[in-house]
Amino acid sequence: FVDYIFTILLLVVNFNLSLPYVLKKCSVRYEENPSADMALDCANRKIENVPKDIPKDAVSLNLNNNWMQKINGGDFSGMSKLRILDLTSNQIAQVDEGSFIDLMFLQTLCMGNNKLNVLMSNMFQGLSNLTVLFLNNNGIQVIHATAFQFLTSLQTLDLGNNRLRQITDIQPILQLPQITMLGLKCNSFTSFETKDLLLNQSSNLQELDISGDSLTIFSISTPVFPYLQKIEISMCFCYKDLQWEIPDKQFLRNISYLYLGRSILSFEGITKVLESLDSLHHLRLEALKMHVYEGLLFTICKIPTLRKLDLFNSHIKNLPVKLALCSQLTALDVRKSDLKQVPHDARSLCSLEILNLNYNYILELTCEDFENTTQLRELYLKRNRISQVDYCVFLNLESLKLLDLSFNQLITFENNIFLPQLEILNINHNEIAFLEILDFLGFQSLKQLDLGTTFFDGMTQRSFHKVNKQENNISSRDRIWELKLLENLTIELNPRNLFSSLQTNYSRDIVVFKSMKRYTAICNFFCFPHQLADIHRSMTYLENFTVVNVFTEAPSIDMFWFNPDLKSVTFIETDFSEAGPELFLPIPNLHSLELSKCNISSLDFLVKANLTALRFLKLTDNELSVINDTVFKSFPSLTYLDLDNNPFTCNCSNARFIQWVKNNKQTQVVNAHQYKCSSSVDKGESLLLEYDVHLCWDDGRFFYFISSTCLVVLTLLTSFIYNFLWWHLTYTFHLFLAYFYDSQRRKKEVLHRFDAFVSYNVHDEGWVYREMLPVLEGQQGWRLCLHHRDFQPGKPIIENITDAIYGSRKTICVISRSYLQSEWCSREIQMASFRLFDEKKDVLVLLFLENIPARHLSPYYRMRKLVKKRTYLSWPQVAQHPEVFWQNVQRALQTGGALTENTDL
Repeated sequence: FVDYIFTILLLVVNFNLSLPYVLKKCSVRYEENPSADMALDCANRKIENVPKDIPKDAVSLNLNNNWMQKINGGDFSGMSKLRILDLTSNQIAQVDEGSFIDLMFLQTLCMGNNKLNVLMSNMFQGLSNLTVLFLNNNGIQVIHATAFQFLTSLQTLDLGNNRLRQITDIQPILQLPQITMLGLKCNSFTSFETKDLLLNQSSNLQELDISGDSLTIFSISTPVFPYLQKIEISMCFCYKDLQWEIPDKQFLRNISYLYLGRSILSFEGITKVLESLDSLHHLRLEALKMHVYEGLLFTICKIPTLRKLDLFNSHIKNLPVKLALCSQLTALDVRKSDLKQVPHDARSLCSLEILNLNYNYILELTCEDFENTTQLRELYLKRNRISQVDYCVFLNLESLKLLDLSFNQLITFENNIFLPQLEILNINHNEIAFLEILDFLGFQSLKQLDLGTTFFDGMTQRSFHKVNKQENNISSRDRIWELKLLENLTIELNPRNLFSSLQTNYSRDIVVFKSMKRYTAICNFFCFPHQLADIHRSMTYLENFTVVNVFTEAPSIDMFWFNPDLKSVTFIETDFSEAGPELFLPIPNLHSLELSKCNISSLDFLVKANLTALRFLKLTDNELSVINDTVFKSFPSLTYLDLDNNPFTCNCSNARFIQWVKNNKQTQVVNAHQYKCSSSVDKGESLLLEYDVHLCWDDGRFFYFISSTCLVVLTLLTSFIYNFLWWHLTYTFHLFLAYFYDSQRRKKEVLHRFDAFVSYNVHDEGWVYREMLPVLEGQQGWRLCLHHRDFQPGKPIIENITDAIYGSRKTICVISRSYLQSEWCSREIQMASFRLFDEKKDVLVLLFLENIPARHLSPYYRMRKLVKKRTYLSWPQVAQHPEVFWQNVQRALQTGGALTENTDL
């Protein structure tokens, strides 16, 4: 019943929808820091216009890869907090003037891969704080002379892959006060000559990319670039010789980085250029012709300041180069050079700290390859064909901090390799059949380990219980090892066979990970869960736990007993259909939980999981058809919920969930407007949030249920009121009437017609006529009002009573047991009581014809209260002396002062 009432309230109440949680085309990015600025992701949504419901307080907005063709004037109005705007890969051909005028704090604007042809004068108005602007791949042909006048803080500008033809087009750009980087590659410049630039002062430019197929002349003949440090020149698609003209090498005195690619210069030209650079620190040569390399190394190695040399994509496998001459090098990059072995001359580079041999065809590593490069700190051997690594290969690399051997053909990994300073090791995506954690004890400085194997030997659960509980029964045979600094461990299992006969070798060795923060285990086919089930138990301070296709069913409830600091847990491709809440009880500080592809059909198991700190919940690709929104009350901190790709049912069973998605003010249901129905009333494809929940309200059965329920409740309420509250309601009603008539009479200022109104029961009428009237009217001369004699015929009784009470100075109540049981007598004394307390005068005289004990007055609480507070007259007590009784009555009728609790009669 409560659920139905709640549904009605949701339908009736007009909610103020909170924009960040009902966005149809965007989603708010989840940030681990709850106080982080709002970042919106609207990429890849087929958006044709900037959405109108974007929150104005967004700091980052990604509209990448959509269908927008135009930016209108008010698209970003009011978004003054925006600092990053990405409009890359749309079809934008026009930007209205002033479109960005409200974005005064914008720092980065990406508009690459669009269809802009002309940059108008006021296109960037308002962007005074912009520092980075990408306009590459647009087809820009014309730049208005004042197009960049508002960009006074611009530092980086990329105009690559456009159709600019004249160097004068960029003249206004070079005059910008903060410009340091300018990208002009693959435009239509035929020449770049500084003599054509009419600059008032020298430019602050530090980096210049002027690559292009049309470029034939590169000339710096004037001192316009005194701060230039980096030059990139190459062909985009063709091979052509460039004419390089630098008459005074002082113009390039600060050049520290030079990139030459695709045979942009002849051998003589490159030699001349290199000889003119006195400060060159980093040289990159890419895809040059073979004969160029043959004599070039001698010139390169003679540059005393050179420290980094990139021969990327050089194909120098058979080149008899003399790298030994470049003894000053600290970094050498020979990626994609068709090498089949480590260059022999590289052994002589004693100062080398970084060596990149990725993407070659190296088959083996010998013990002599790195015997002299003792200063190596980073060694990259990714994507080669190395099948074995002997311990002697790295014997002299005691300073090595990073080793990447991923994507090779390693079959084994020696456990006697000793690299004391190694911090990062990657041996994933190889063909290693068996690994155990003990293989890495030679890397005591290791912080990040990424490994792949067919079978991984983990520790026993019993042993980890010993370590965590610090049991005293750890025997002398239990060898405890530590990887003290390891923070990030990734294990990827790649089994090719079902190793049913392979037995793990539990040697009573225990490895403890005191610094472990992030643990990831991935199984690519079929794994034995016990291989990885226990290793995390010694990771006491673990914060991030991820497993993919490792467990065939939900793990045991004691899995996280020793990981109380966990903040993020991810299970993918694990059967949680029978899971219970006990699994999560030991980790109350959990912030992020992902259970994707876990065969979950109900969320009830999370209700009692005590996840009060949970902010991120991802449940994609499950079997959720009906969502009970009350589940989310168990997650008071939840801000991000992803339920994508579930078979939702579009009927009344999801009505409350639909309303919750639209109306809740805290939790964002990501991409909720794209959730599809697996079945719907019309049997056609429809969206969950488009289902009309009012149909649930219009259902006849639901209406009948509500009607019958209301009738039952009304009956019960009426019975309760009649039995327990009837007297209170009746009394309240008469007090209201008395107050109403009193107000009316006061306005009319009606004078008293009678001295007293006599209120009595018909059973006591004989005493009134026999004893009272002869004395009070006959002897004492009082004017009395009697209902049978003075009430106006045809007038409502309640009005006659009210007129009689307020038309008389006093009211005499002749009280007996019959009086107390009379409904009309009760009303008369109630109104008289109201007048008593309203006027604060002694207007009420109580005459008791019978001796009635106080306990018998309990049901008549008003009478009992009056008797307790006021003096009354009793006829039975003075029956022998009636003259005294009537004298007291006379005294009571004569008084007219202020009300006291005990008026002396």
